[in-house]
Amino acid sequence: MRNISEKKRIVIKLGTSTLAHKTGKLNIRRMTNLVRVISDLHNSGREIILVSSGAVGLGAGKLGLSEKPKDTRMKQAVAAIGQCELMHIYDDMFEKYSVTVAQILLTKTIIENPDHSRNFENTIETLVTMGVIPIVNENDTIAIDELELEIGENDSLSAVVASLSKADLLLILSDIDGLYDDDPRRNPDAKPIYVVDEITPEIERVAGGAGTSLGTGGMSTKINAAKIAGEAGIDMVIMNGKNPEILYELFEDKEIGTIFKANK
Repeated sequence: MRNISEKKRIVIKLGTSTLAHKTGKLNIRRMTNLVRVISDLHNSGREIILVSSGAVGLGAGKLGLSEKPKDTRMKQAVAAIGQCELMHIYDDMFEKYSVTVAQILLTKTIIENPDHSRNFENTIETLVTMGVIPIVNENDTIAIDELELEIGENDSLSAVVASLSKADLLLILSDIDGLYDDDPRRNPDAKPIYVVDEITPEIERVAGGAGTSLGTGGMSTKINAAKIAGEAGIDMVIMNGKNPEILYELFEDKEIGTIFKANK
């Protein structure tokens, strides 16, 4: 039994492939539906924390670029443009459902500093208690190392946020239905894996593949996120974000996506 219906504090990670078209510009219909469903889940009493990618992708789309820039200085500039756009959109969309949002930008340096991470924990706790949905993103404008390394930081970041915020569940919305025993984009006979009780070398082997041209993460970065969450005692689910309505089925304990069970 998944017992997803019993989870109260949920960290939801939204990837660029979920939020944007391949052009990099906003997928208005999908994001509108996402905000509506998330607002409804929030209204039901769940505490929602979003970890949102999309700043660089939206910035690139707004500038008419076909893909993310490779030059670090250009990435930082594009991230600054995109982050402004991203939060404006979130604020406007959530306001329609009388939900207040807040922005928190993090870097690895902040997370690794005990005093700073404690401040983050306190801020998250206060915002959630006030009924606000915090929207967390990596501060791509100044996080030079992460931009250059291209390690799909927001997947790992979402797991760290889940740990620091003492979440009950980490939910990663992606452009794939879950984990498969092979790459379903190349092998039509690939079979879904609905439950992962332990991340074995075999699980890591089948988790290859890169992200989209506008995103940074592949399945391997999500496996890393599952490890971080699992060590913190948090279950993690990977599911497709293309149809936000399916979130209702997930929270009715239907077999949606892949659940990575926390370490006992």
